[in-house]
Amino acid sequence: MQNPSVLVVDDEPDLVELVQLTLTRMNIRSVAAGDITSAKAKLAAGQGIALCLTDMRLPDGDGLDLVEWIDTHQPQVPVAVITAHGNVETAVRALKAGAFDFVAKPLDLGALRRMVSAALRLSGASDSSGSFNAPRLTGQSAVMQRLREMIARVARSQAPVHISGESGTGKELVARLIHESGARSQAPFIAVNCGAIPSELMESELFGHKRGSFTGAVTDKKGLIQSAEGGTLFLDEVADLPLNMQVKLLRVIQEKSVRPVGETTETPIDVRLLSATHRHLGELVAAGRFREDLYYRINVIELAVPALRERREDIPELARSLLAKLCRRLEVEPPQLTAAALQLLTEHAYPGNVRELENVLERALTLASGGFIDARDIQMRAAPRPAQTVEPAPPSIGATPSAPKDSGPNNGATTGALGDQLESMERDAIVRALEETRYNKTAAARKLGITFRALRYRIKKLGIE
Repeated sequence: MQNPSVLVVDDEPDLVELVQLTLTRMNIRSVAAGDITSAKAKLAAGQGIALCLTDMRLPDGDGLDLVEWIDTHQPQVPVAVITAHGNVETAVRALKAGAFDFVAKPLDLGALRRMVSAALRLSGASDSSGSFNAPRLTGQSAVMQRLREMIARVARSQAPVHISGESGTGKELVARLIHESGARSQAPFIAVNCGAIPSELMESELFGHKRGSFTGAVTDKKGLIQSAEGGTLFLDEVADLPLNMQVKLLRVIQEKSVRPVGETTETPIDVRLLSATHRHLGELVAAGRFREDLYYRINVIELAVPALRERREDIPELARSLLAKLCRRLEVEPPQLTAAALQLLTEHAYPGNVRELENVLERALTLASGGFIDARDIQMRAAPRPAQTVEPAPPSIGATPSAPKDSGPNNGATTGALGDQLESMERDAIVRALEETRYNKTAAARKLGITFRALRYRIKKLGIE
């Protein structure tokens, strides 16, 4: 934006002077207003204001009133609030009301400069990004249209966002779209799966460590939080954080600083926090397994990603998009989906959501022939039935009653081992056919009784060189 102007709303002359001096050194023009009434007048006058920075306590009302007025009448103008030190509740209320960000008194001028720069980048891009477009978020259903609108809205804020939804719905994709559509799009996006980090390594991975702080710490290491500096930190499966790490994360959010393991001082950070889980955080809070104060800090704005069964009308478009992606990876022409195949795909419940649909199409590719995927090529897996509804089959006459099937962890391990064994057998059969045909793939496919495309797919899938 050419010659941006910042509106500073405060009735303390010393604070206004400090802020305006800081802005002048950033080569940014500023105008001042001492109350809400005059601030509204300056905004309505169209003076090219690209950012409003307002105190929360003003002579003629609460700063939240101005935040809500701007959100309604001047939504293209980001508004940031100045809060009293340690008054996080006020900051959270402002973010919920539509504020871009907040800065606490006494003012940290470095944090103020970073916030202003981010807000002006967002305001400068508003003309070109006013109509939000997310081509990778497939579907034209009403729930997806609303989700796109919410993504566009929260992308203009720095408020923490919690993304809820069942497994396989695309929560990380939503997080990436929020990042790419906001002021931090040119900075890092760091995704962390909280359930995949061993608890004994979690503090070092998130916060980093200083050389010699523990056995094996031979060098200084930057943590994942610091790696997201200036950008976005996405904590996936945040419900899996141990309680002691929840306390440390809460401090990071409140103080906007991080202390590596073994370090005596804290380092300021500038990171936007996004989180997600397929579990119900409210229920975990009630059960004492997730801290209530952290819950309110990360759940300032909640985005719910709909399950696939809630938007069945999107399945044909989504299936074609996923099929095209799979075929690009395999470098083959995508087959057409017949009407019978589309009907079968649309009627399924998809407990695994979009991820399950992609797996279904991946299997169908190996069975399809003639440039088409028909209903006979689609193998749906039945959804698991609740344990209490399963009735044991009566034993046959003369048969020895079998032991009940184990529904615990060993059953899953057996299933995984079986899958590995089947893949190994399939790999051996393909390698043997290739060797017998001197690596002629067409002849090998004929020998195996599958199409050339199916063979090519399996070779890539199994990593056969």
